[in-house]
Amino acid sequence: MVSLSKTIFKAYDIRGIIDKTLDAGVARQIGQAFGQAALAKGEKKVVIGRDGRLSGPVLAAALAEGLQAAGVDVIDLGVVATPMVYFGTNVLGAASGIMVTGSHNPPDYNGFKMVLAGEAIHGEAITALYQRIVDHDGSSAATKGAYSTHDIRAQYLERIIGDVKLARPIKIAVDCGNGVAGAFAGDLFRGMGCEVVELFCEVDGNFPNHHPDPAHPENLQDLIRCLQETDAELGIAFDGDGDRLGVVTKDGQIIYPDRQMMLFAADVLSRHPGEQILYDVKCTRHLAPWISKHGGVPLMYKTGHSLVKAKLRETGAPLGGEMSGHIFFKDRWYGFDDGLYSGARLLEILTREADPSKLLNSLPQSDSTPELHLHLKEGENVIVMDKLRSDAKFPGNVQIITIDGLRVEYEDGFGLARSSNTTPVIVMRFEAETPAALARIQGQFKSVILAAKPDAELPF
Repeated sequence: MVSLSKTIFKAYDIRGIIDKTLDAGVARQIGQAFGQAALAKGEKKVVIGRDGRLSGPVLAAALAEGLQAAGVDVIDLGVVATPMVYFGTNVLGAASGIMVTGSHNPPDYNGFKMVLAGEAIHGEAITALYQRIVDHDGSSAATKGAYSTHDIRAQYLERIIGDVKLARPIKIAVDCGNGVAGAFAGDLFRGMGCEVVELFCEVDGNFPNHHPDPAHPENLQDLIRCLQETDAELGIAFDGDGDRLGVVTKDGQIIYPDRQMMLFAADVLSRHPGEQILYDVKCTRHLAPWISKHGGVPLMYKTGHSLVKAKLRETGAPLGGEMSGHIFFKDRWYGFDDGLYSGARLLEILTREADPSKLLNSLPQSDSTPELHLHLKEGENVIVMDKLRSDAKFPGNVQIITIDGLRVEYEDGFGLARSSNTTPVIVMRFEAETPAALARIQGQFKSVILAAKPDAELPF
């Protein structure tokens, strides 16, 4: 029996290591606490699903037991992508849901992404679940909740295929990294009229080929090779639970999500002129002027899929996106992050072009770094970040944005340092018009970080 640890209750979800911080006993406690929270909001049913991880069946069964012990009815979707649980909370008469997923974490991790009464919970709402478990007397509801299974596959695929229309047939390569999206992606895109070359679409919780995380270039090399060796026009990739999208052009260029957002924003703003378009602090500085040029209002916000979803609800924005690959369509969709639906919408736009890669490669870009990590001890990232915010001085004509960490805008680029909400890491990203400007900005950040923590081992 694993004892309950507060450390698994993260900013946007619950996540732990199997048999170290997470097991069936903990999953049952979480289910019961979530069930009580749902009932407190007047919710009587909860939708659940799981990805392809080896620990999924045991955790999902225990989660269902806990929910039923709270007196809540469970609708179990079985093996699905995370967005299919979100979809279920919109179409099955149950506004609450839990996905058992470790997302893109290593195979020995698993966790829970949660929607409570229509809202993706984060922060205090997640720590409240921990407190509810601690305070609970161990008793169950007088009447146990019911349990049923539901196959949502056809309804989900038909909803997307009915909504998204391609201008012409296209041959694509799809890399699912043995994540759960592989069970659905091929059928979805073939149903839309694509010819599909499938890479690693067999769901395997050991992830034997490469890690299912398209945010990192090393995980896209098989897809890049496939595009070189076949006549596929475009490559798309998904993370382990199918809520994030990666894109590769015919000539092997990676189109990161902040540039994908340019195409999505232009398309959505053609139907919603003057609306806000939401994006996180890690995105390129080219995105805001692009949104303005296409008749929208750019709104930079904090990183975190639950935070962006909450802001989307608050503002009524028809589109939001994060550098990590979470794209949120409220236009023609439900406002949740869905890699499969985002891939479909991208193909709708690109099939209007004779050469999709030419359009993608023409999107504005600068010299930039991938996400860089300064690894620290537990809790130290918050202390260092606080020091940076209070003490850091940057020379020249700069704009300092503190909505999430420290983003410093220069005339020729930007630098970002922010504390991760999930691990003891300071995340950094840099972008500039020239390699020399990039080196200068990184040098300034290096100075202020070393002033705050002299022994910091920086990755640049």
